Order: sequence, then structure tokens, then C-alpha cells
Amino acid sequence: MMYGTDCGVAPANAENRVTGITTVSPAGLSSAEVHSGMVFVPGGTFRMGSDKHYPEEAPVHRVSVDGFWIDRTPVTNRQFREFVEATGYVTFAEIAPNPKDYPGALPHMLKAGSLVFSPPNRPVDLSNFANWWTFKFGANWRRPYGRGSSIRGLDDHPVVHVAYRDVEAYAEWIGKALPTEAEWEFAARGGLDGAEFAWGGEFTLGGRHMANTWQGQFPWQNLAEDGFERTSPVKAFPPNGYGLYDMIGNVWEWTADWYSLGHSADAPKACCIPENPRGGSEADSYDGSQLQTKIPRMVLKGGSHLCAPNYCRRYRPAARHPEPIDTSTCHVGFRCVLRKRN
Repeated sequence: MMYGTDCGVAPANAENRVTGITTVSPAGLSSAEVHSGMVFVPGGTFRMGSDKHYPEEAPVHRVSVDGFWIDRTPVTNRQFREFVEATGYVTFAEIAPNPKDYPGALPHMLKAGSLVFSPPNRPVDLSNFANWWTFKFGANWRRPYGRGSSIRGLDDHPVVHVAYRDVEAYAEWIGKALPTEAEWEFAARGGLDGAEFAWGGEFTLGGRHMANTWQGQFPWQNLAEDGFERTSPVKAFPPNGYGLYDMIGNVWEWTADWYSLGHSADAPKACCIPENPRGGSEADSYDGSQLQTKIPRMVLKGGSHLCAPNYCRRYRPAARHPEPIDTSTCHVGFRCVLRKRN
């Protein structure tokens, strides 16, 4: 979350903006209903990460995960609406910030809202994300592009503008959990260990786009050659080898792991390969340029419809990105898992 200050921006204190609502699992759900819309991913050992792209993805290292169930698609607007209607939950983006939590913030910026992609009409400096991101008052999961917009006709699109506390609350209500980074990446690879993309070694197959990403020069030229300028229905593109949709592109997805600047080195022996690993520590997840605020960050996976070759080549299973827990945007969603050992 970003709010204007005299010295730039300051992220919010997520703890103080969570509603006091108690969320409970839906009554009377059978095991079959809980598992409905999920796919079982058998456990195994795989090579996690990449040495070919961004430094935070390195080094490639072997990891083992147990089998688990994972949602076939990202959570949709229809599914999230069911949660809100059952619980009365109010999302992070719908609550005006408390000025006490934002020392130095400009008063006129302390209103409920969320980050919305606002494309310029010409090439801009790619080092300054403020050239295409706007904190828009009134933007939330119901109004993804701000006041006057709606999700009418978008029931099968992934829900967006959900902060970390929102996705945790949904997962608790439905009786599931968020995937670890290792679980997410293993599932995204679809059995293709070491492949560049979730579907193989080529970005397109016979000229066919395999995910909702950006074509053209980001952020000003959106050619929409894949058929979509923004989000797409969750089954608009082919599933991967495990039958999972949108593991790449459309929206970034929250995981349950704290962000770290890179992976641990590969185990020297097969006996030492980490099993069901978790990410770094909360303390190490802080943004080094924002240490005065100390908002922890979680790992996002999968890339989104805003990922482009000239700016963000993160439409790959190995790609990862940090997201402050208090931040919601128009291109971040989530999906859930169920673990056998639970």
C-alpha cells in the first residue's frame, strides 16, 4: 500500500487495519465439497529456481515436497463473493487507513483504495513504477478499476485487490491453506522438471499463446495478441500437465512464505535435500530501502497479464516477486491447497 508523504511513500501497518470479524469454516461441507475444484499433485523432488534470469531465483537447488491438493484455478470473483456474503468480511482495500499508522502521510491520501494499473500513452522511464501505478480511491475487489467500475460479467475472472490478510481469511473460512513457494512452483511445473515454462521450453507453441501476458512494449503499448488486455477467465488458456489453469500469467498469486533475496545452495548429498521447505524469515523479508516502516513481504509467484519481455520476464514457474502484506493491486490474486499430512 502506498500513501503520499512529504518524503515519498510509506507502506501501511497491516496489523492495525484488519477487521475484528471472526471467520469460520462453512457449515456442513463434506470432504467431496471441500475437494471440489481441486487437483491432487503427487509429491516428489524437483529442481527449484533458475540460474538464467533474475538473481532472486538463484541458485537452482533440489527440493522435495509431499503430495497435496491445490485449487485447479485461482480463486474467482464468484468464490470470493460467496465468502464475503457468508461472513460479512471487509477487505483491506475497503478500510480507510488510520492516520496513527502512517506518520508523515498526506491527509488527503488516507482514504480506502488500492493500486490500479494506469497505462501511459507513450514510452516512459521503466525505473519508476509510478509512471503506470496509481493509488485509486474506491478501488477494491468489487470495483477493480476504481469508482464506477464493477465485476459484472467477471464472475469467472480471478479476484484481485486482495491483501495478504484477505487471502488468509478466505483460506481459513474454506478450510484450506495458502501454498508454500515450493509447493506452488512444483505444481506450476506440471511434471516438467527444469523446463523454462509451465508447458515446455518455448514461450508460445506453434504461435499459440499459452498464458495471459503482455504483448508489445510495456507499459504503453498493449497489443493484446492473446485476446485480453486485462484479466481473463480462469480457464481461458490451456492447463499444465497436472490439469492446473493460470499457474502462469493472468494474476500473480500469494504464497505462505516470507520473501528472501535468493534461494539456499543445493544440498551436497541426496540425503540432505530439504523436505517441504519454507521461505526466509520475516525479519529478512523487509525492504532494505524502507527499513523505517518494516512491513514484511511475502513471495508472489506466476507473473501476470502485465508481465512483458521488455520489463518483467516473470511468466515462468521459477520466477518470484516480493509483495508487502498490506498491499493490494489489480493484478494479484491467489489459490489454496490442502495437505495430506493435515
